[in-house]
Amino acid sequence: MTIDYAKVGLKVGLEIHQQLNVGSKLFCSCPPELFKEDPEITFLRRLRPTQSELGQIDPAAYFEFQKGVKILYEANRKSSCLVEMDEEPPHPINLDAVQVVLTASLMMNMQPVDEVHVMRKTVIDGSNTTGFQRTCIIALDGWIKVGEKIIPMQASSLEEDAARKTGTQDEGKTIRYRIDRLGIPLIEVATAPVIYSPMEAQEVAFAIGRILRDTGKVMRGLGTIRQDLNVSLPNGALIEIKGVQELELISTVVDYEVQRQLGLIAIKEDLAKCGVNHESLKSDFVDVTDIFKETKSKVIRKAVDKKQKVLAVKLQGFAGLTGRELMPNFRLGSELSDRAKFWGRVGGIFHTDEVLANYSITAEEVEALRKAVGAAETDAVVFVADTAENTQDALKAVVERAQEACTGIPAETRTAKDDGTTRYMRPRPGAARMYPETDIPPQMITDELVHKVMSNLPEPAEKKLARLVKQYGLNEKLGKQLIDSEYGSLFEVTVKESGVAASTVAAFLTETTKALKREGIQLDNVSDEQIKSIFKAVGSGELAKEAIADVFSWLSKNEGKTVQDAIGALGLKMFTEADLAPVIDRVIAANKAQVDKLGKNAFGMLMGAAMKEVRGKANPELVGKLLRERLK
Repeated sequence: MTIDYAKVGLKVGLEIHQQLNVGSKLFCSCPPELFKEDPEITFLRRLRPTQSELGQIDPAAYFEFQKGVKILYEANRKSSCLVEMDEEPPHPINLDAVQVVLTASLMMNMQPVDEVHVMRKTVIDGSNTTGFQRTCIIALDGWIKVGEKIIPMQASSLEEDAARKTGTQDEGKTIRYRIDRLGIPLIEVATAPVIYSPMEAQEVAFAIGRILRDTGKVMRGLGTIRQDLNVSLPNGALIEIKGVQELELISTVVDYEVQRQLGLIAIKEDLAKCGVNHESLKSDFVDVTDIFKETKSKVIRKAVDKKQKVLAVKLQGFAGLTGRELMPNFRLGSELSDRAKFWGRVGGIFHTDEVLANYSITAEEVEALRKAVGAAETDAVVFVADTAENTQDALKAVVERAQEACTGIPAETRTAKDDGTTRYMRPRPGAARMYPETDIPPQMITDELVHKVMSNLPEPAEKKLARLVKQYGLNEKLGKQLIDSEYGSLFEVTVKESGVAASTVAAFLTETTKALKREGIQLDNVSDEQIKSIFKAVGSGELAKEAIADVFSWLSKNEGKTVQDAIGALGLKMFTEADLAPVIDRVIAANKAQVDKLGKNAFGMLMGAAMKEVRGKANPELVGKLLRERLK
């Protein structure tokens, strides 16, 4: 679908979150590390919403509470303490984290606040043991230049990261979270909604990400950075999209959201033409369990055998609309299903706009179903198989979402998927979710601190590029790739410590890592220390530079192993001069006719044959030296 984004009036605002690498968590001294072993400690909680100071309850918090789930928290003693467990008050705020956010803020021309006041933001989905997230504003009202356009920056904040969800149990009634990530410092940077196309959104996010990396104090890798998008159309709604992890996915997410909203606007108009409105849709649920007593559908058969219910509801005028595609592989029926899953705790819904034969539901069963609910040809029927309570809640949510389709697009929070599509997450939060944190005193940002940070700001990207080209002899293309990569800050340290040619290090950290990622290699599994060790092995002659990618790939698949382990496992131990001598003699003997004919001019041919023989396990300089000696 080709869309004129200016014509449809698209507006996008960005919120970029990235973990800070400052040695400890935001409100305690625990290290910011994740663990993969079995937990040493577990505890069970259920979180409840509280009223704000004005007596209001945030709708998003109430939504989470309505799910009725319990939270099982998992921890180990190394990465968590009583602060994360909410059994001890938070310690004073991490001043190193404050300084990093202040640094990034000044690089984006923001004005620091005089005092940092920590606030509580109600979050009761289980990702915080307290039922709230601690956050504080560090600076306001700045700008960055992206291309020829000035992008206003509304605010930069410092907040604690959430616990990480690891699964569910008890048929989804209990959610498991690990609190190792809880409390890791995050910077949040928000732009004004002045972005008018999907690609511009991606370019702005890229520019902000580069500034954050330039501080040298942000973590890298999957899960350490998250982009949230606020997307709106004049005739649509403000939609908050959470958790876009890949930068390259931003333009796709925005494009798909525009498609979704335009599709929903068209559905609203079609319903109005047919005289269908909010009041036309009733919650008249019909028990149709008897129709499916002999069904061959596995999903429905399972429910019937467990003495559960099959309930159905008629959606007047929705025939053909529930099956209409809003974005790739996502239809209005998907919207209805998402609501049913969240509010009704069901696995999904069936509707008459889909090919029900794919689920072994017969035409006779569909006909009986339509007759039971009194559906005309222009009506759609939605039905659900589950417990009596869950089917009631699910169909109630379906009808409410269908009623919203008659009046417009509901403002909501959605979560991004890996393919760029989004799914319903929860209602949009309101102002009632914020209130002051009483356990942490305000922290002054003095003129002296601002002056100190301002005097030590990192190099701007343009100056750094010029210096890299001049100091290390890199071409401009490679230098730019290096600055734009996640490994930019690692480059100079690696060159200095290893002694390997700068161009070799730069090419691997940019072009080779991208190629490895396309091949499915998990780059995040190899630490900066391991990367430096690889190049140190090359610099010491222990490893050939041709084998760098092989060692990197092996380490990504063998956690906790060393470069020496990789060299041994891959058989990459370098040939000594004594090892090489018989190999060189064998290569010369095998090509005696060419050597007799060409003499010293046979060097190139012999060099290629010898290097093929040693397969990257010998230093080319040493191979060349031995060949020349024998050709004299």
